[in-house]
Amino acid sequence: MTKSDPPLVALSDIPTAIGLLTRFPVPGQHGTRMAQAAWAYPLAGLLPAGLAALIGTAAMWSGLPAPLTALLALAAMVITTGALHEDGLADTADGLWGGWDRDRRLEIMKDSRIGAYGVIAIAFSLAARWAALSLLFEQGIGAAVTALLGVAVLSRAGMPVLMAALPHARETGLSHKVGQVRPATAGLAVATGLVLGLALLGVAGVWAAVWAALTTLALGLIARAKIGGQTGDILGAAQQLAEIALLFSLLA
Repeated sequence: MTKSDPPLVALSDIPTAIGLLTRFPVPGQHGTRMAQAAWAYPLAGLLPAGLAALIGTAAMWSGLPAPLTALLALAAMVITTGALHEDGLADTADGLWGGWDRDRRLEIMKDSRIGAYGVIAIAFSLAARWAALSLLFEQGIGAAVTALLGVAVLSRAGMPVLMAALPHARETGLSHKVGQVRPATAGLAVATGLVLGLALLGVAGVWAAVWAALTTLALGLIARAKIGGQTGDILGAAQQLAEIALLFSLLA
């Protein structure tokens, strides 16, 4: 690191990451260390997942069946993240599969309207996560809570990797505003996600992390081939697909 390089880690990175990825009102230096704060993305996932875990625990203790408990937990995560990742998944599905060339795909992804591919992608994501969470809550509160927290950190660890490995596909948008992420920052995000994820999930988290990594890699390769890089929508889609892969692997 040269004298001109900012420090790899700062305490302000955590509220910055939380402010960027969730709807929780937190102070943070959102304009000065947005790229450097990417290492804290896994930590930001603990807040929506933690609230979902509390709601799920209360619902189970009150006697609600597992499917309804899972629905409440899932709703909590969607609301507290502002459906940020779901929106990215929908735009990615519409753009990557609805356009015939790079420019048209990017134009579709920027459009606030949602198409058939986007609707199907969100429906699949919600249904897949609800079904998986239902089965986890049927296994017990402990299994569901550790899964919620572990999946939250691991599913966000790959986002900085895509930000470091792929160029910006456009000169505008949230990802471009955040800036280019250094490989060291991406590596720290992965390390943070793995340490927390494996501490929560144990041995099962190893294969879960592998499947999440493969899913993220596949999406990154597709994005590079179809639009020449990454956008905020691609990052949101990566989180969603990794979350689904993680939940499914924990039930395999």
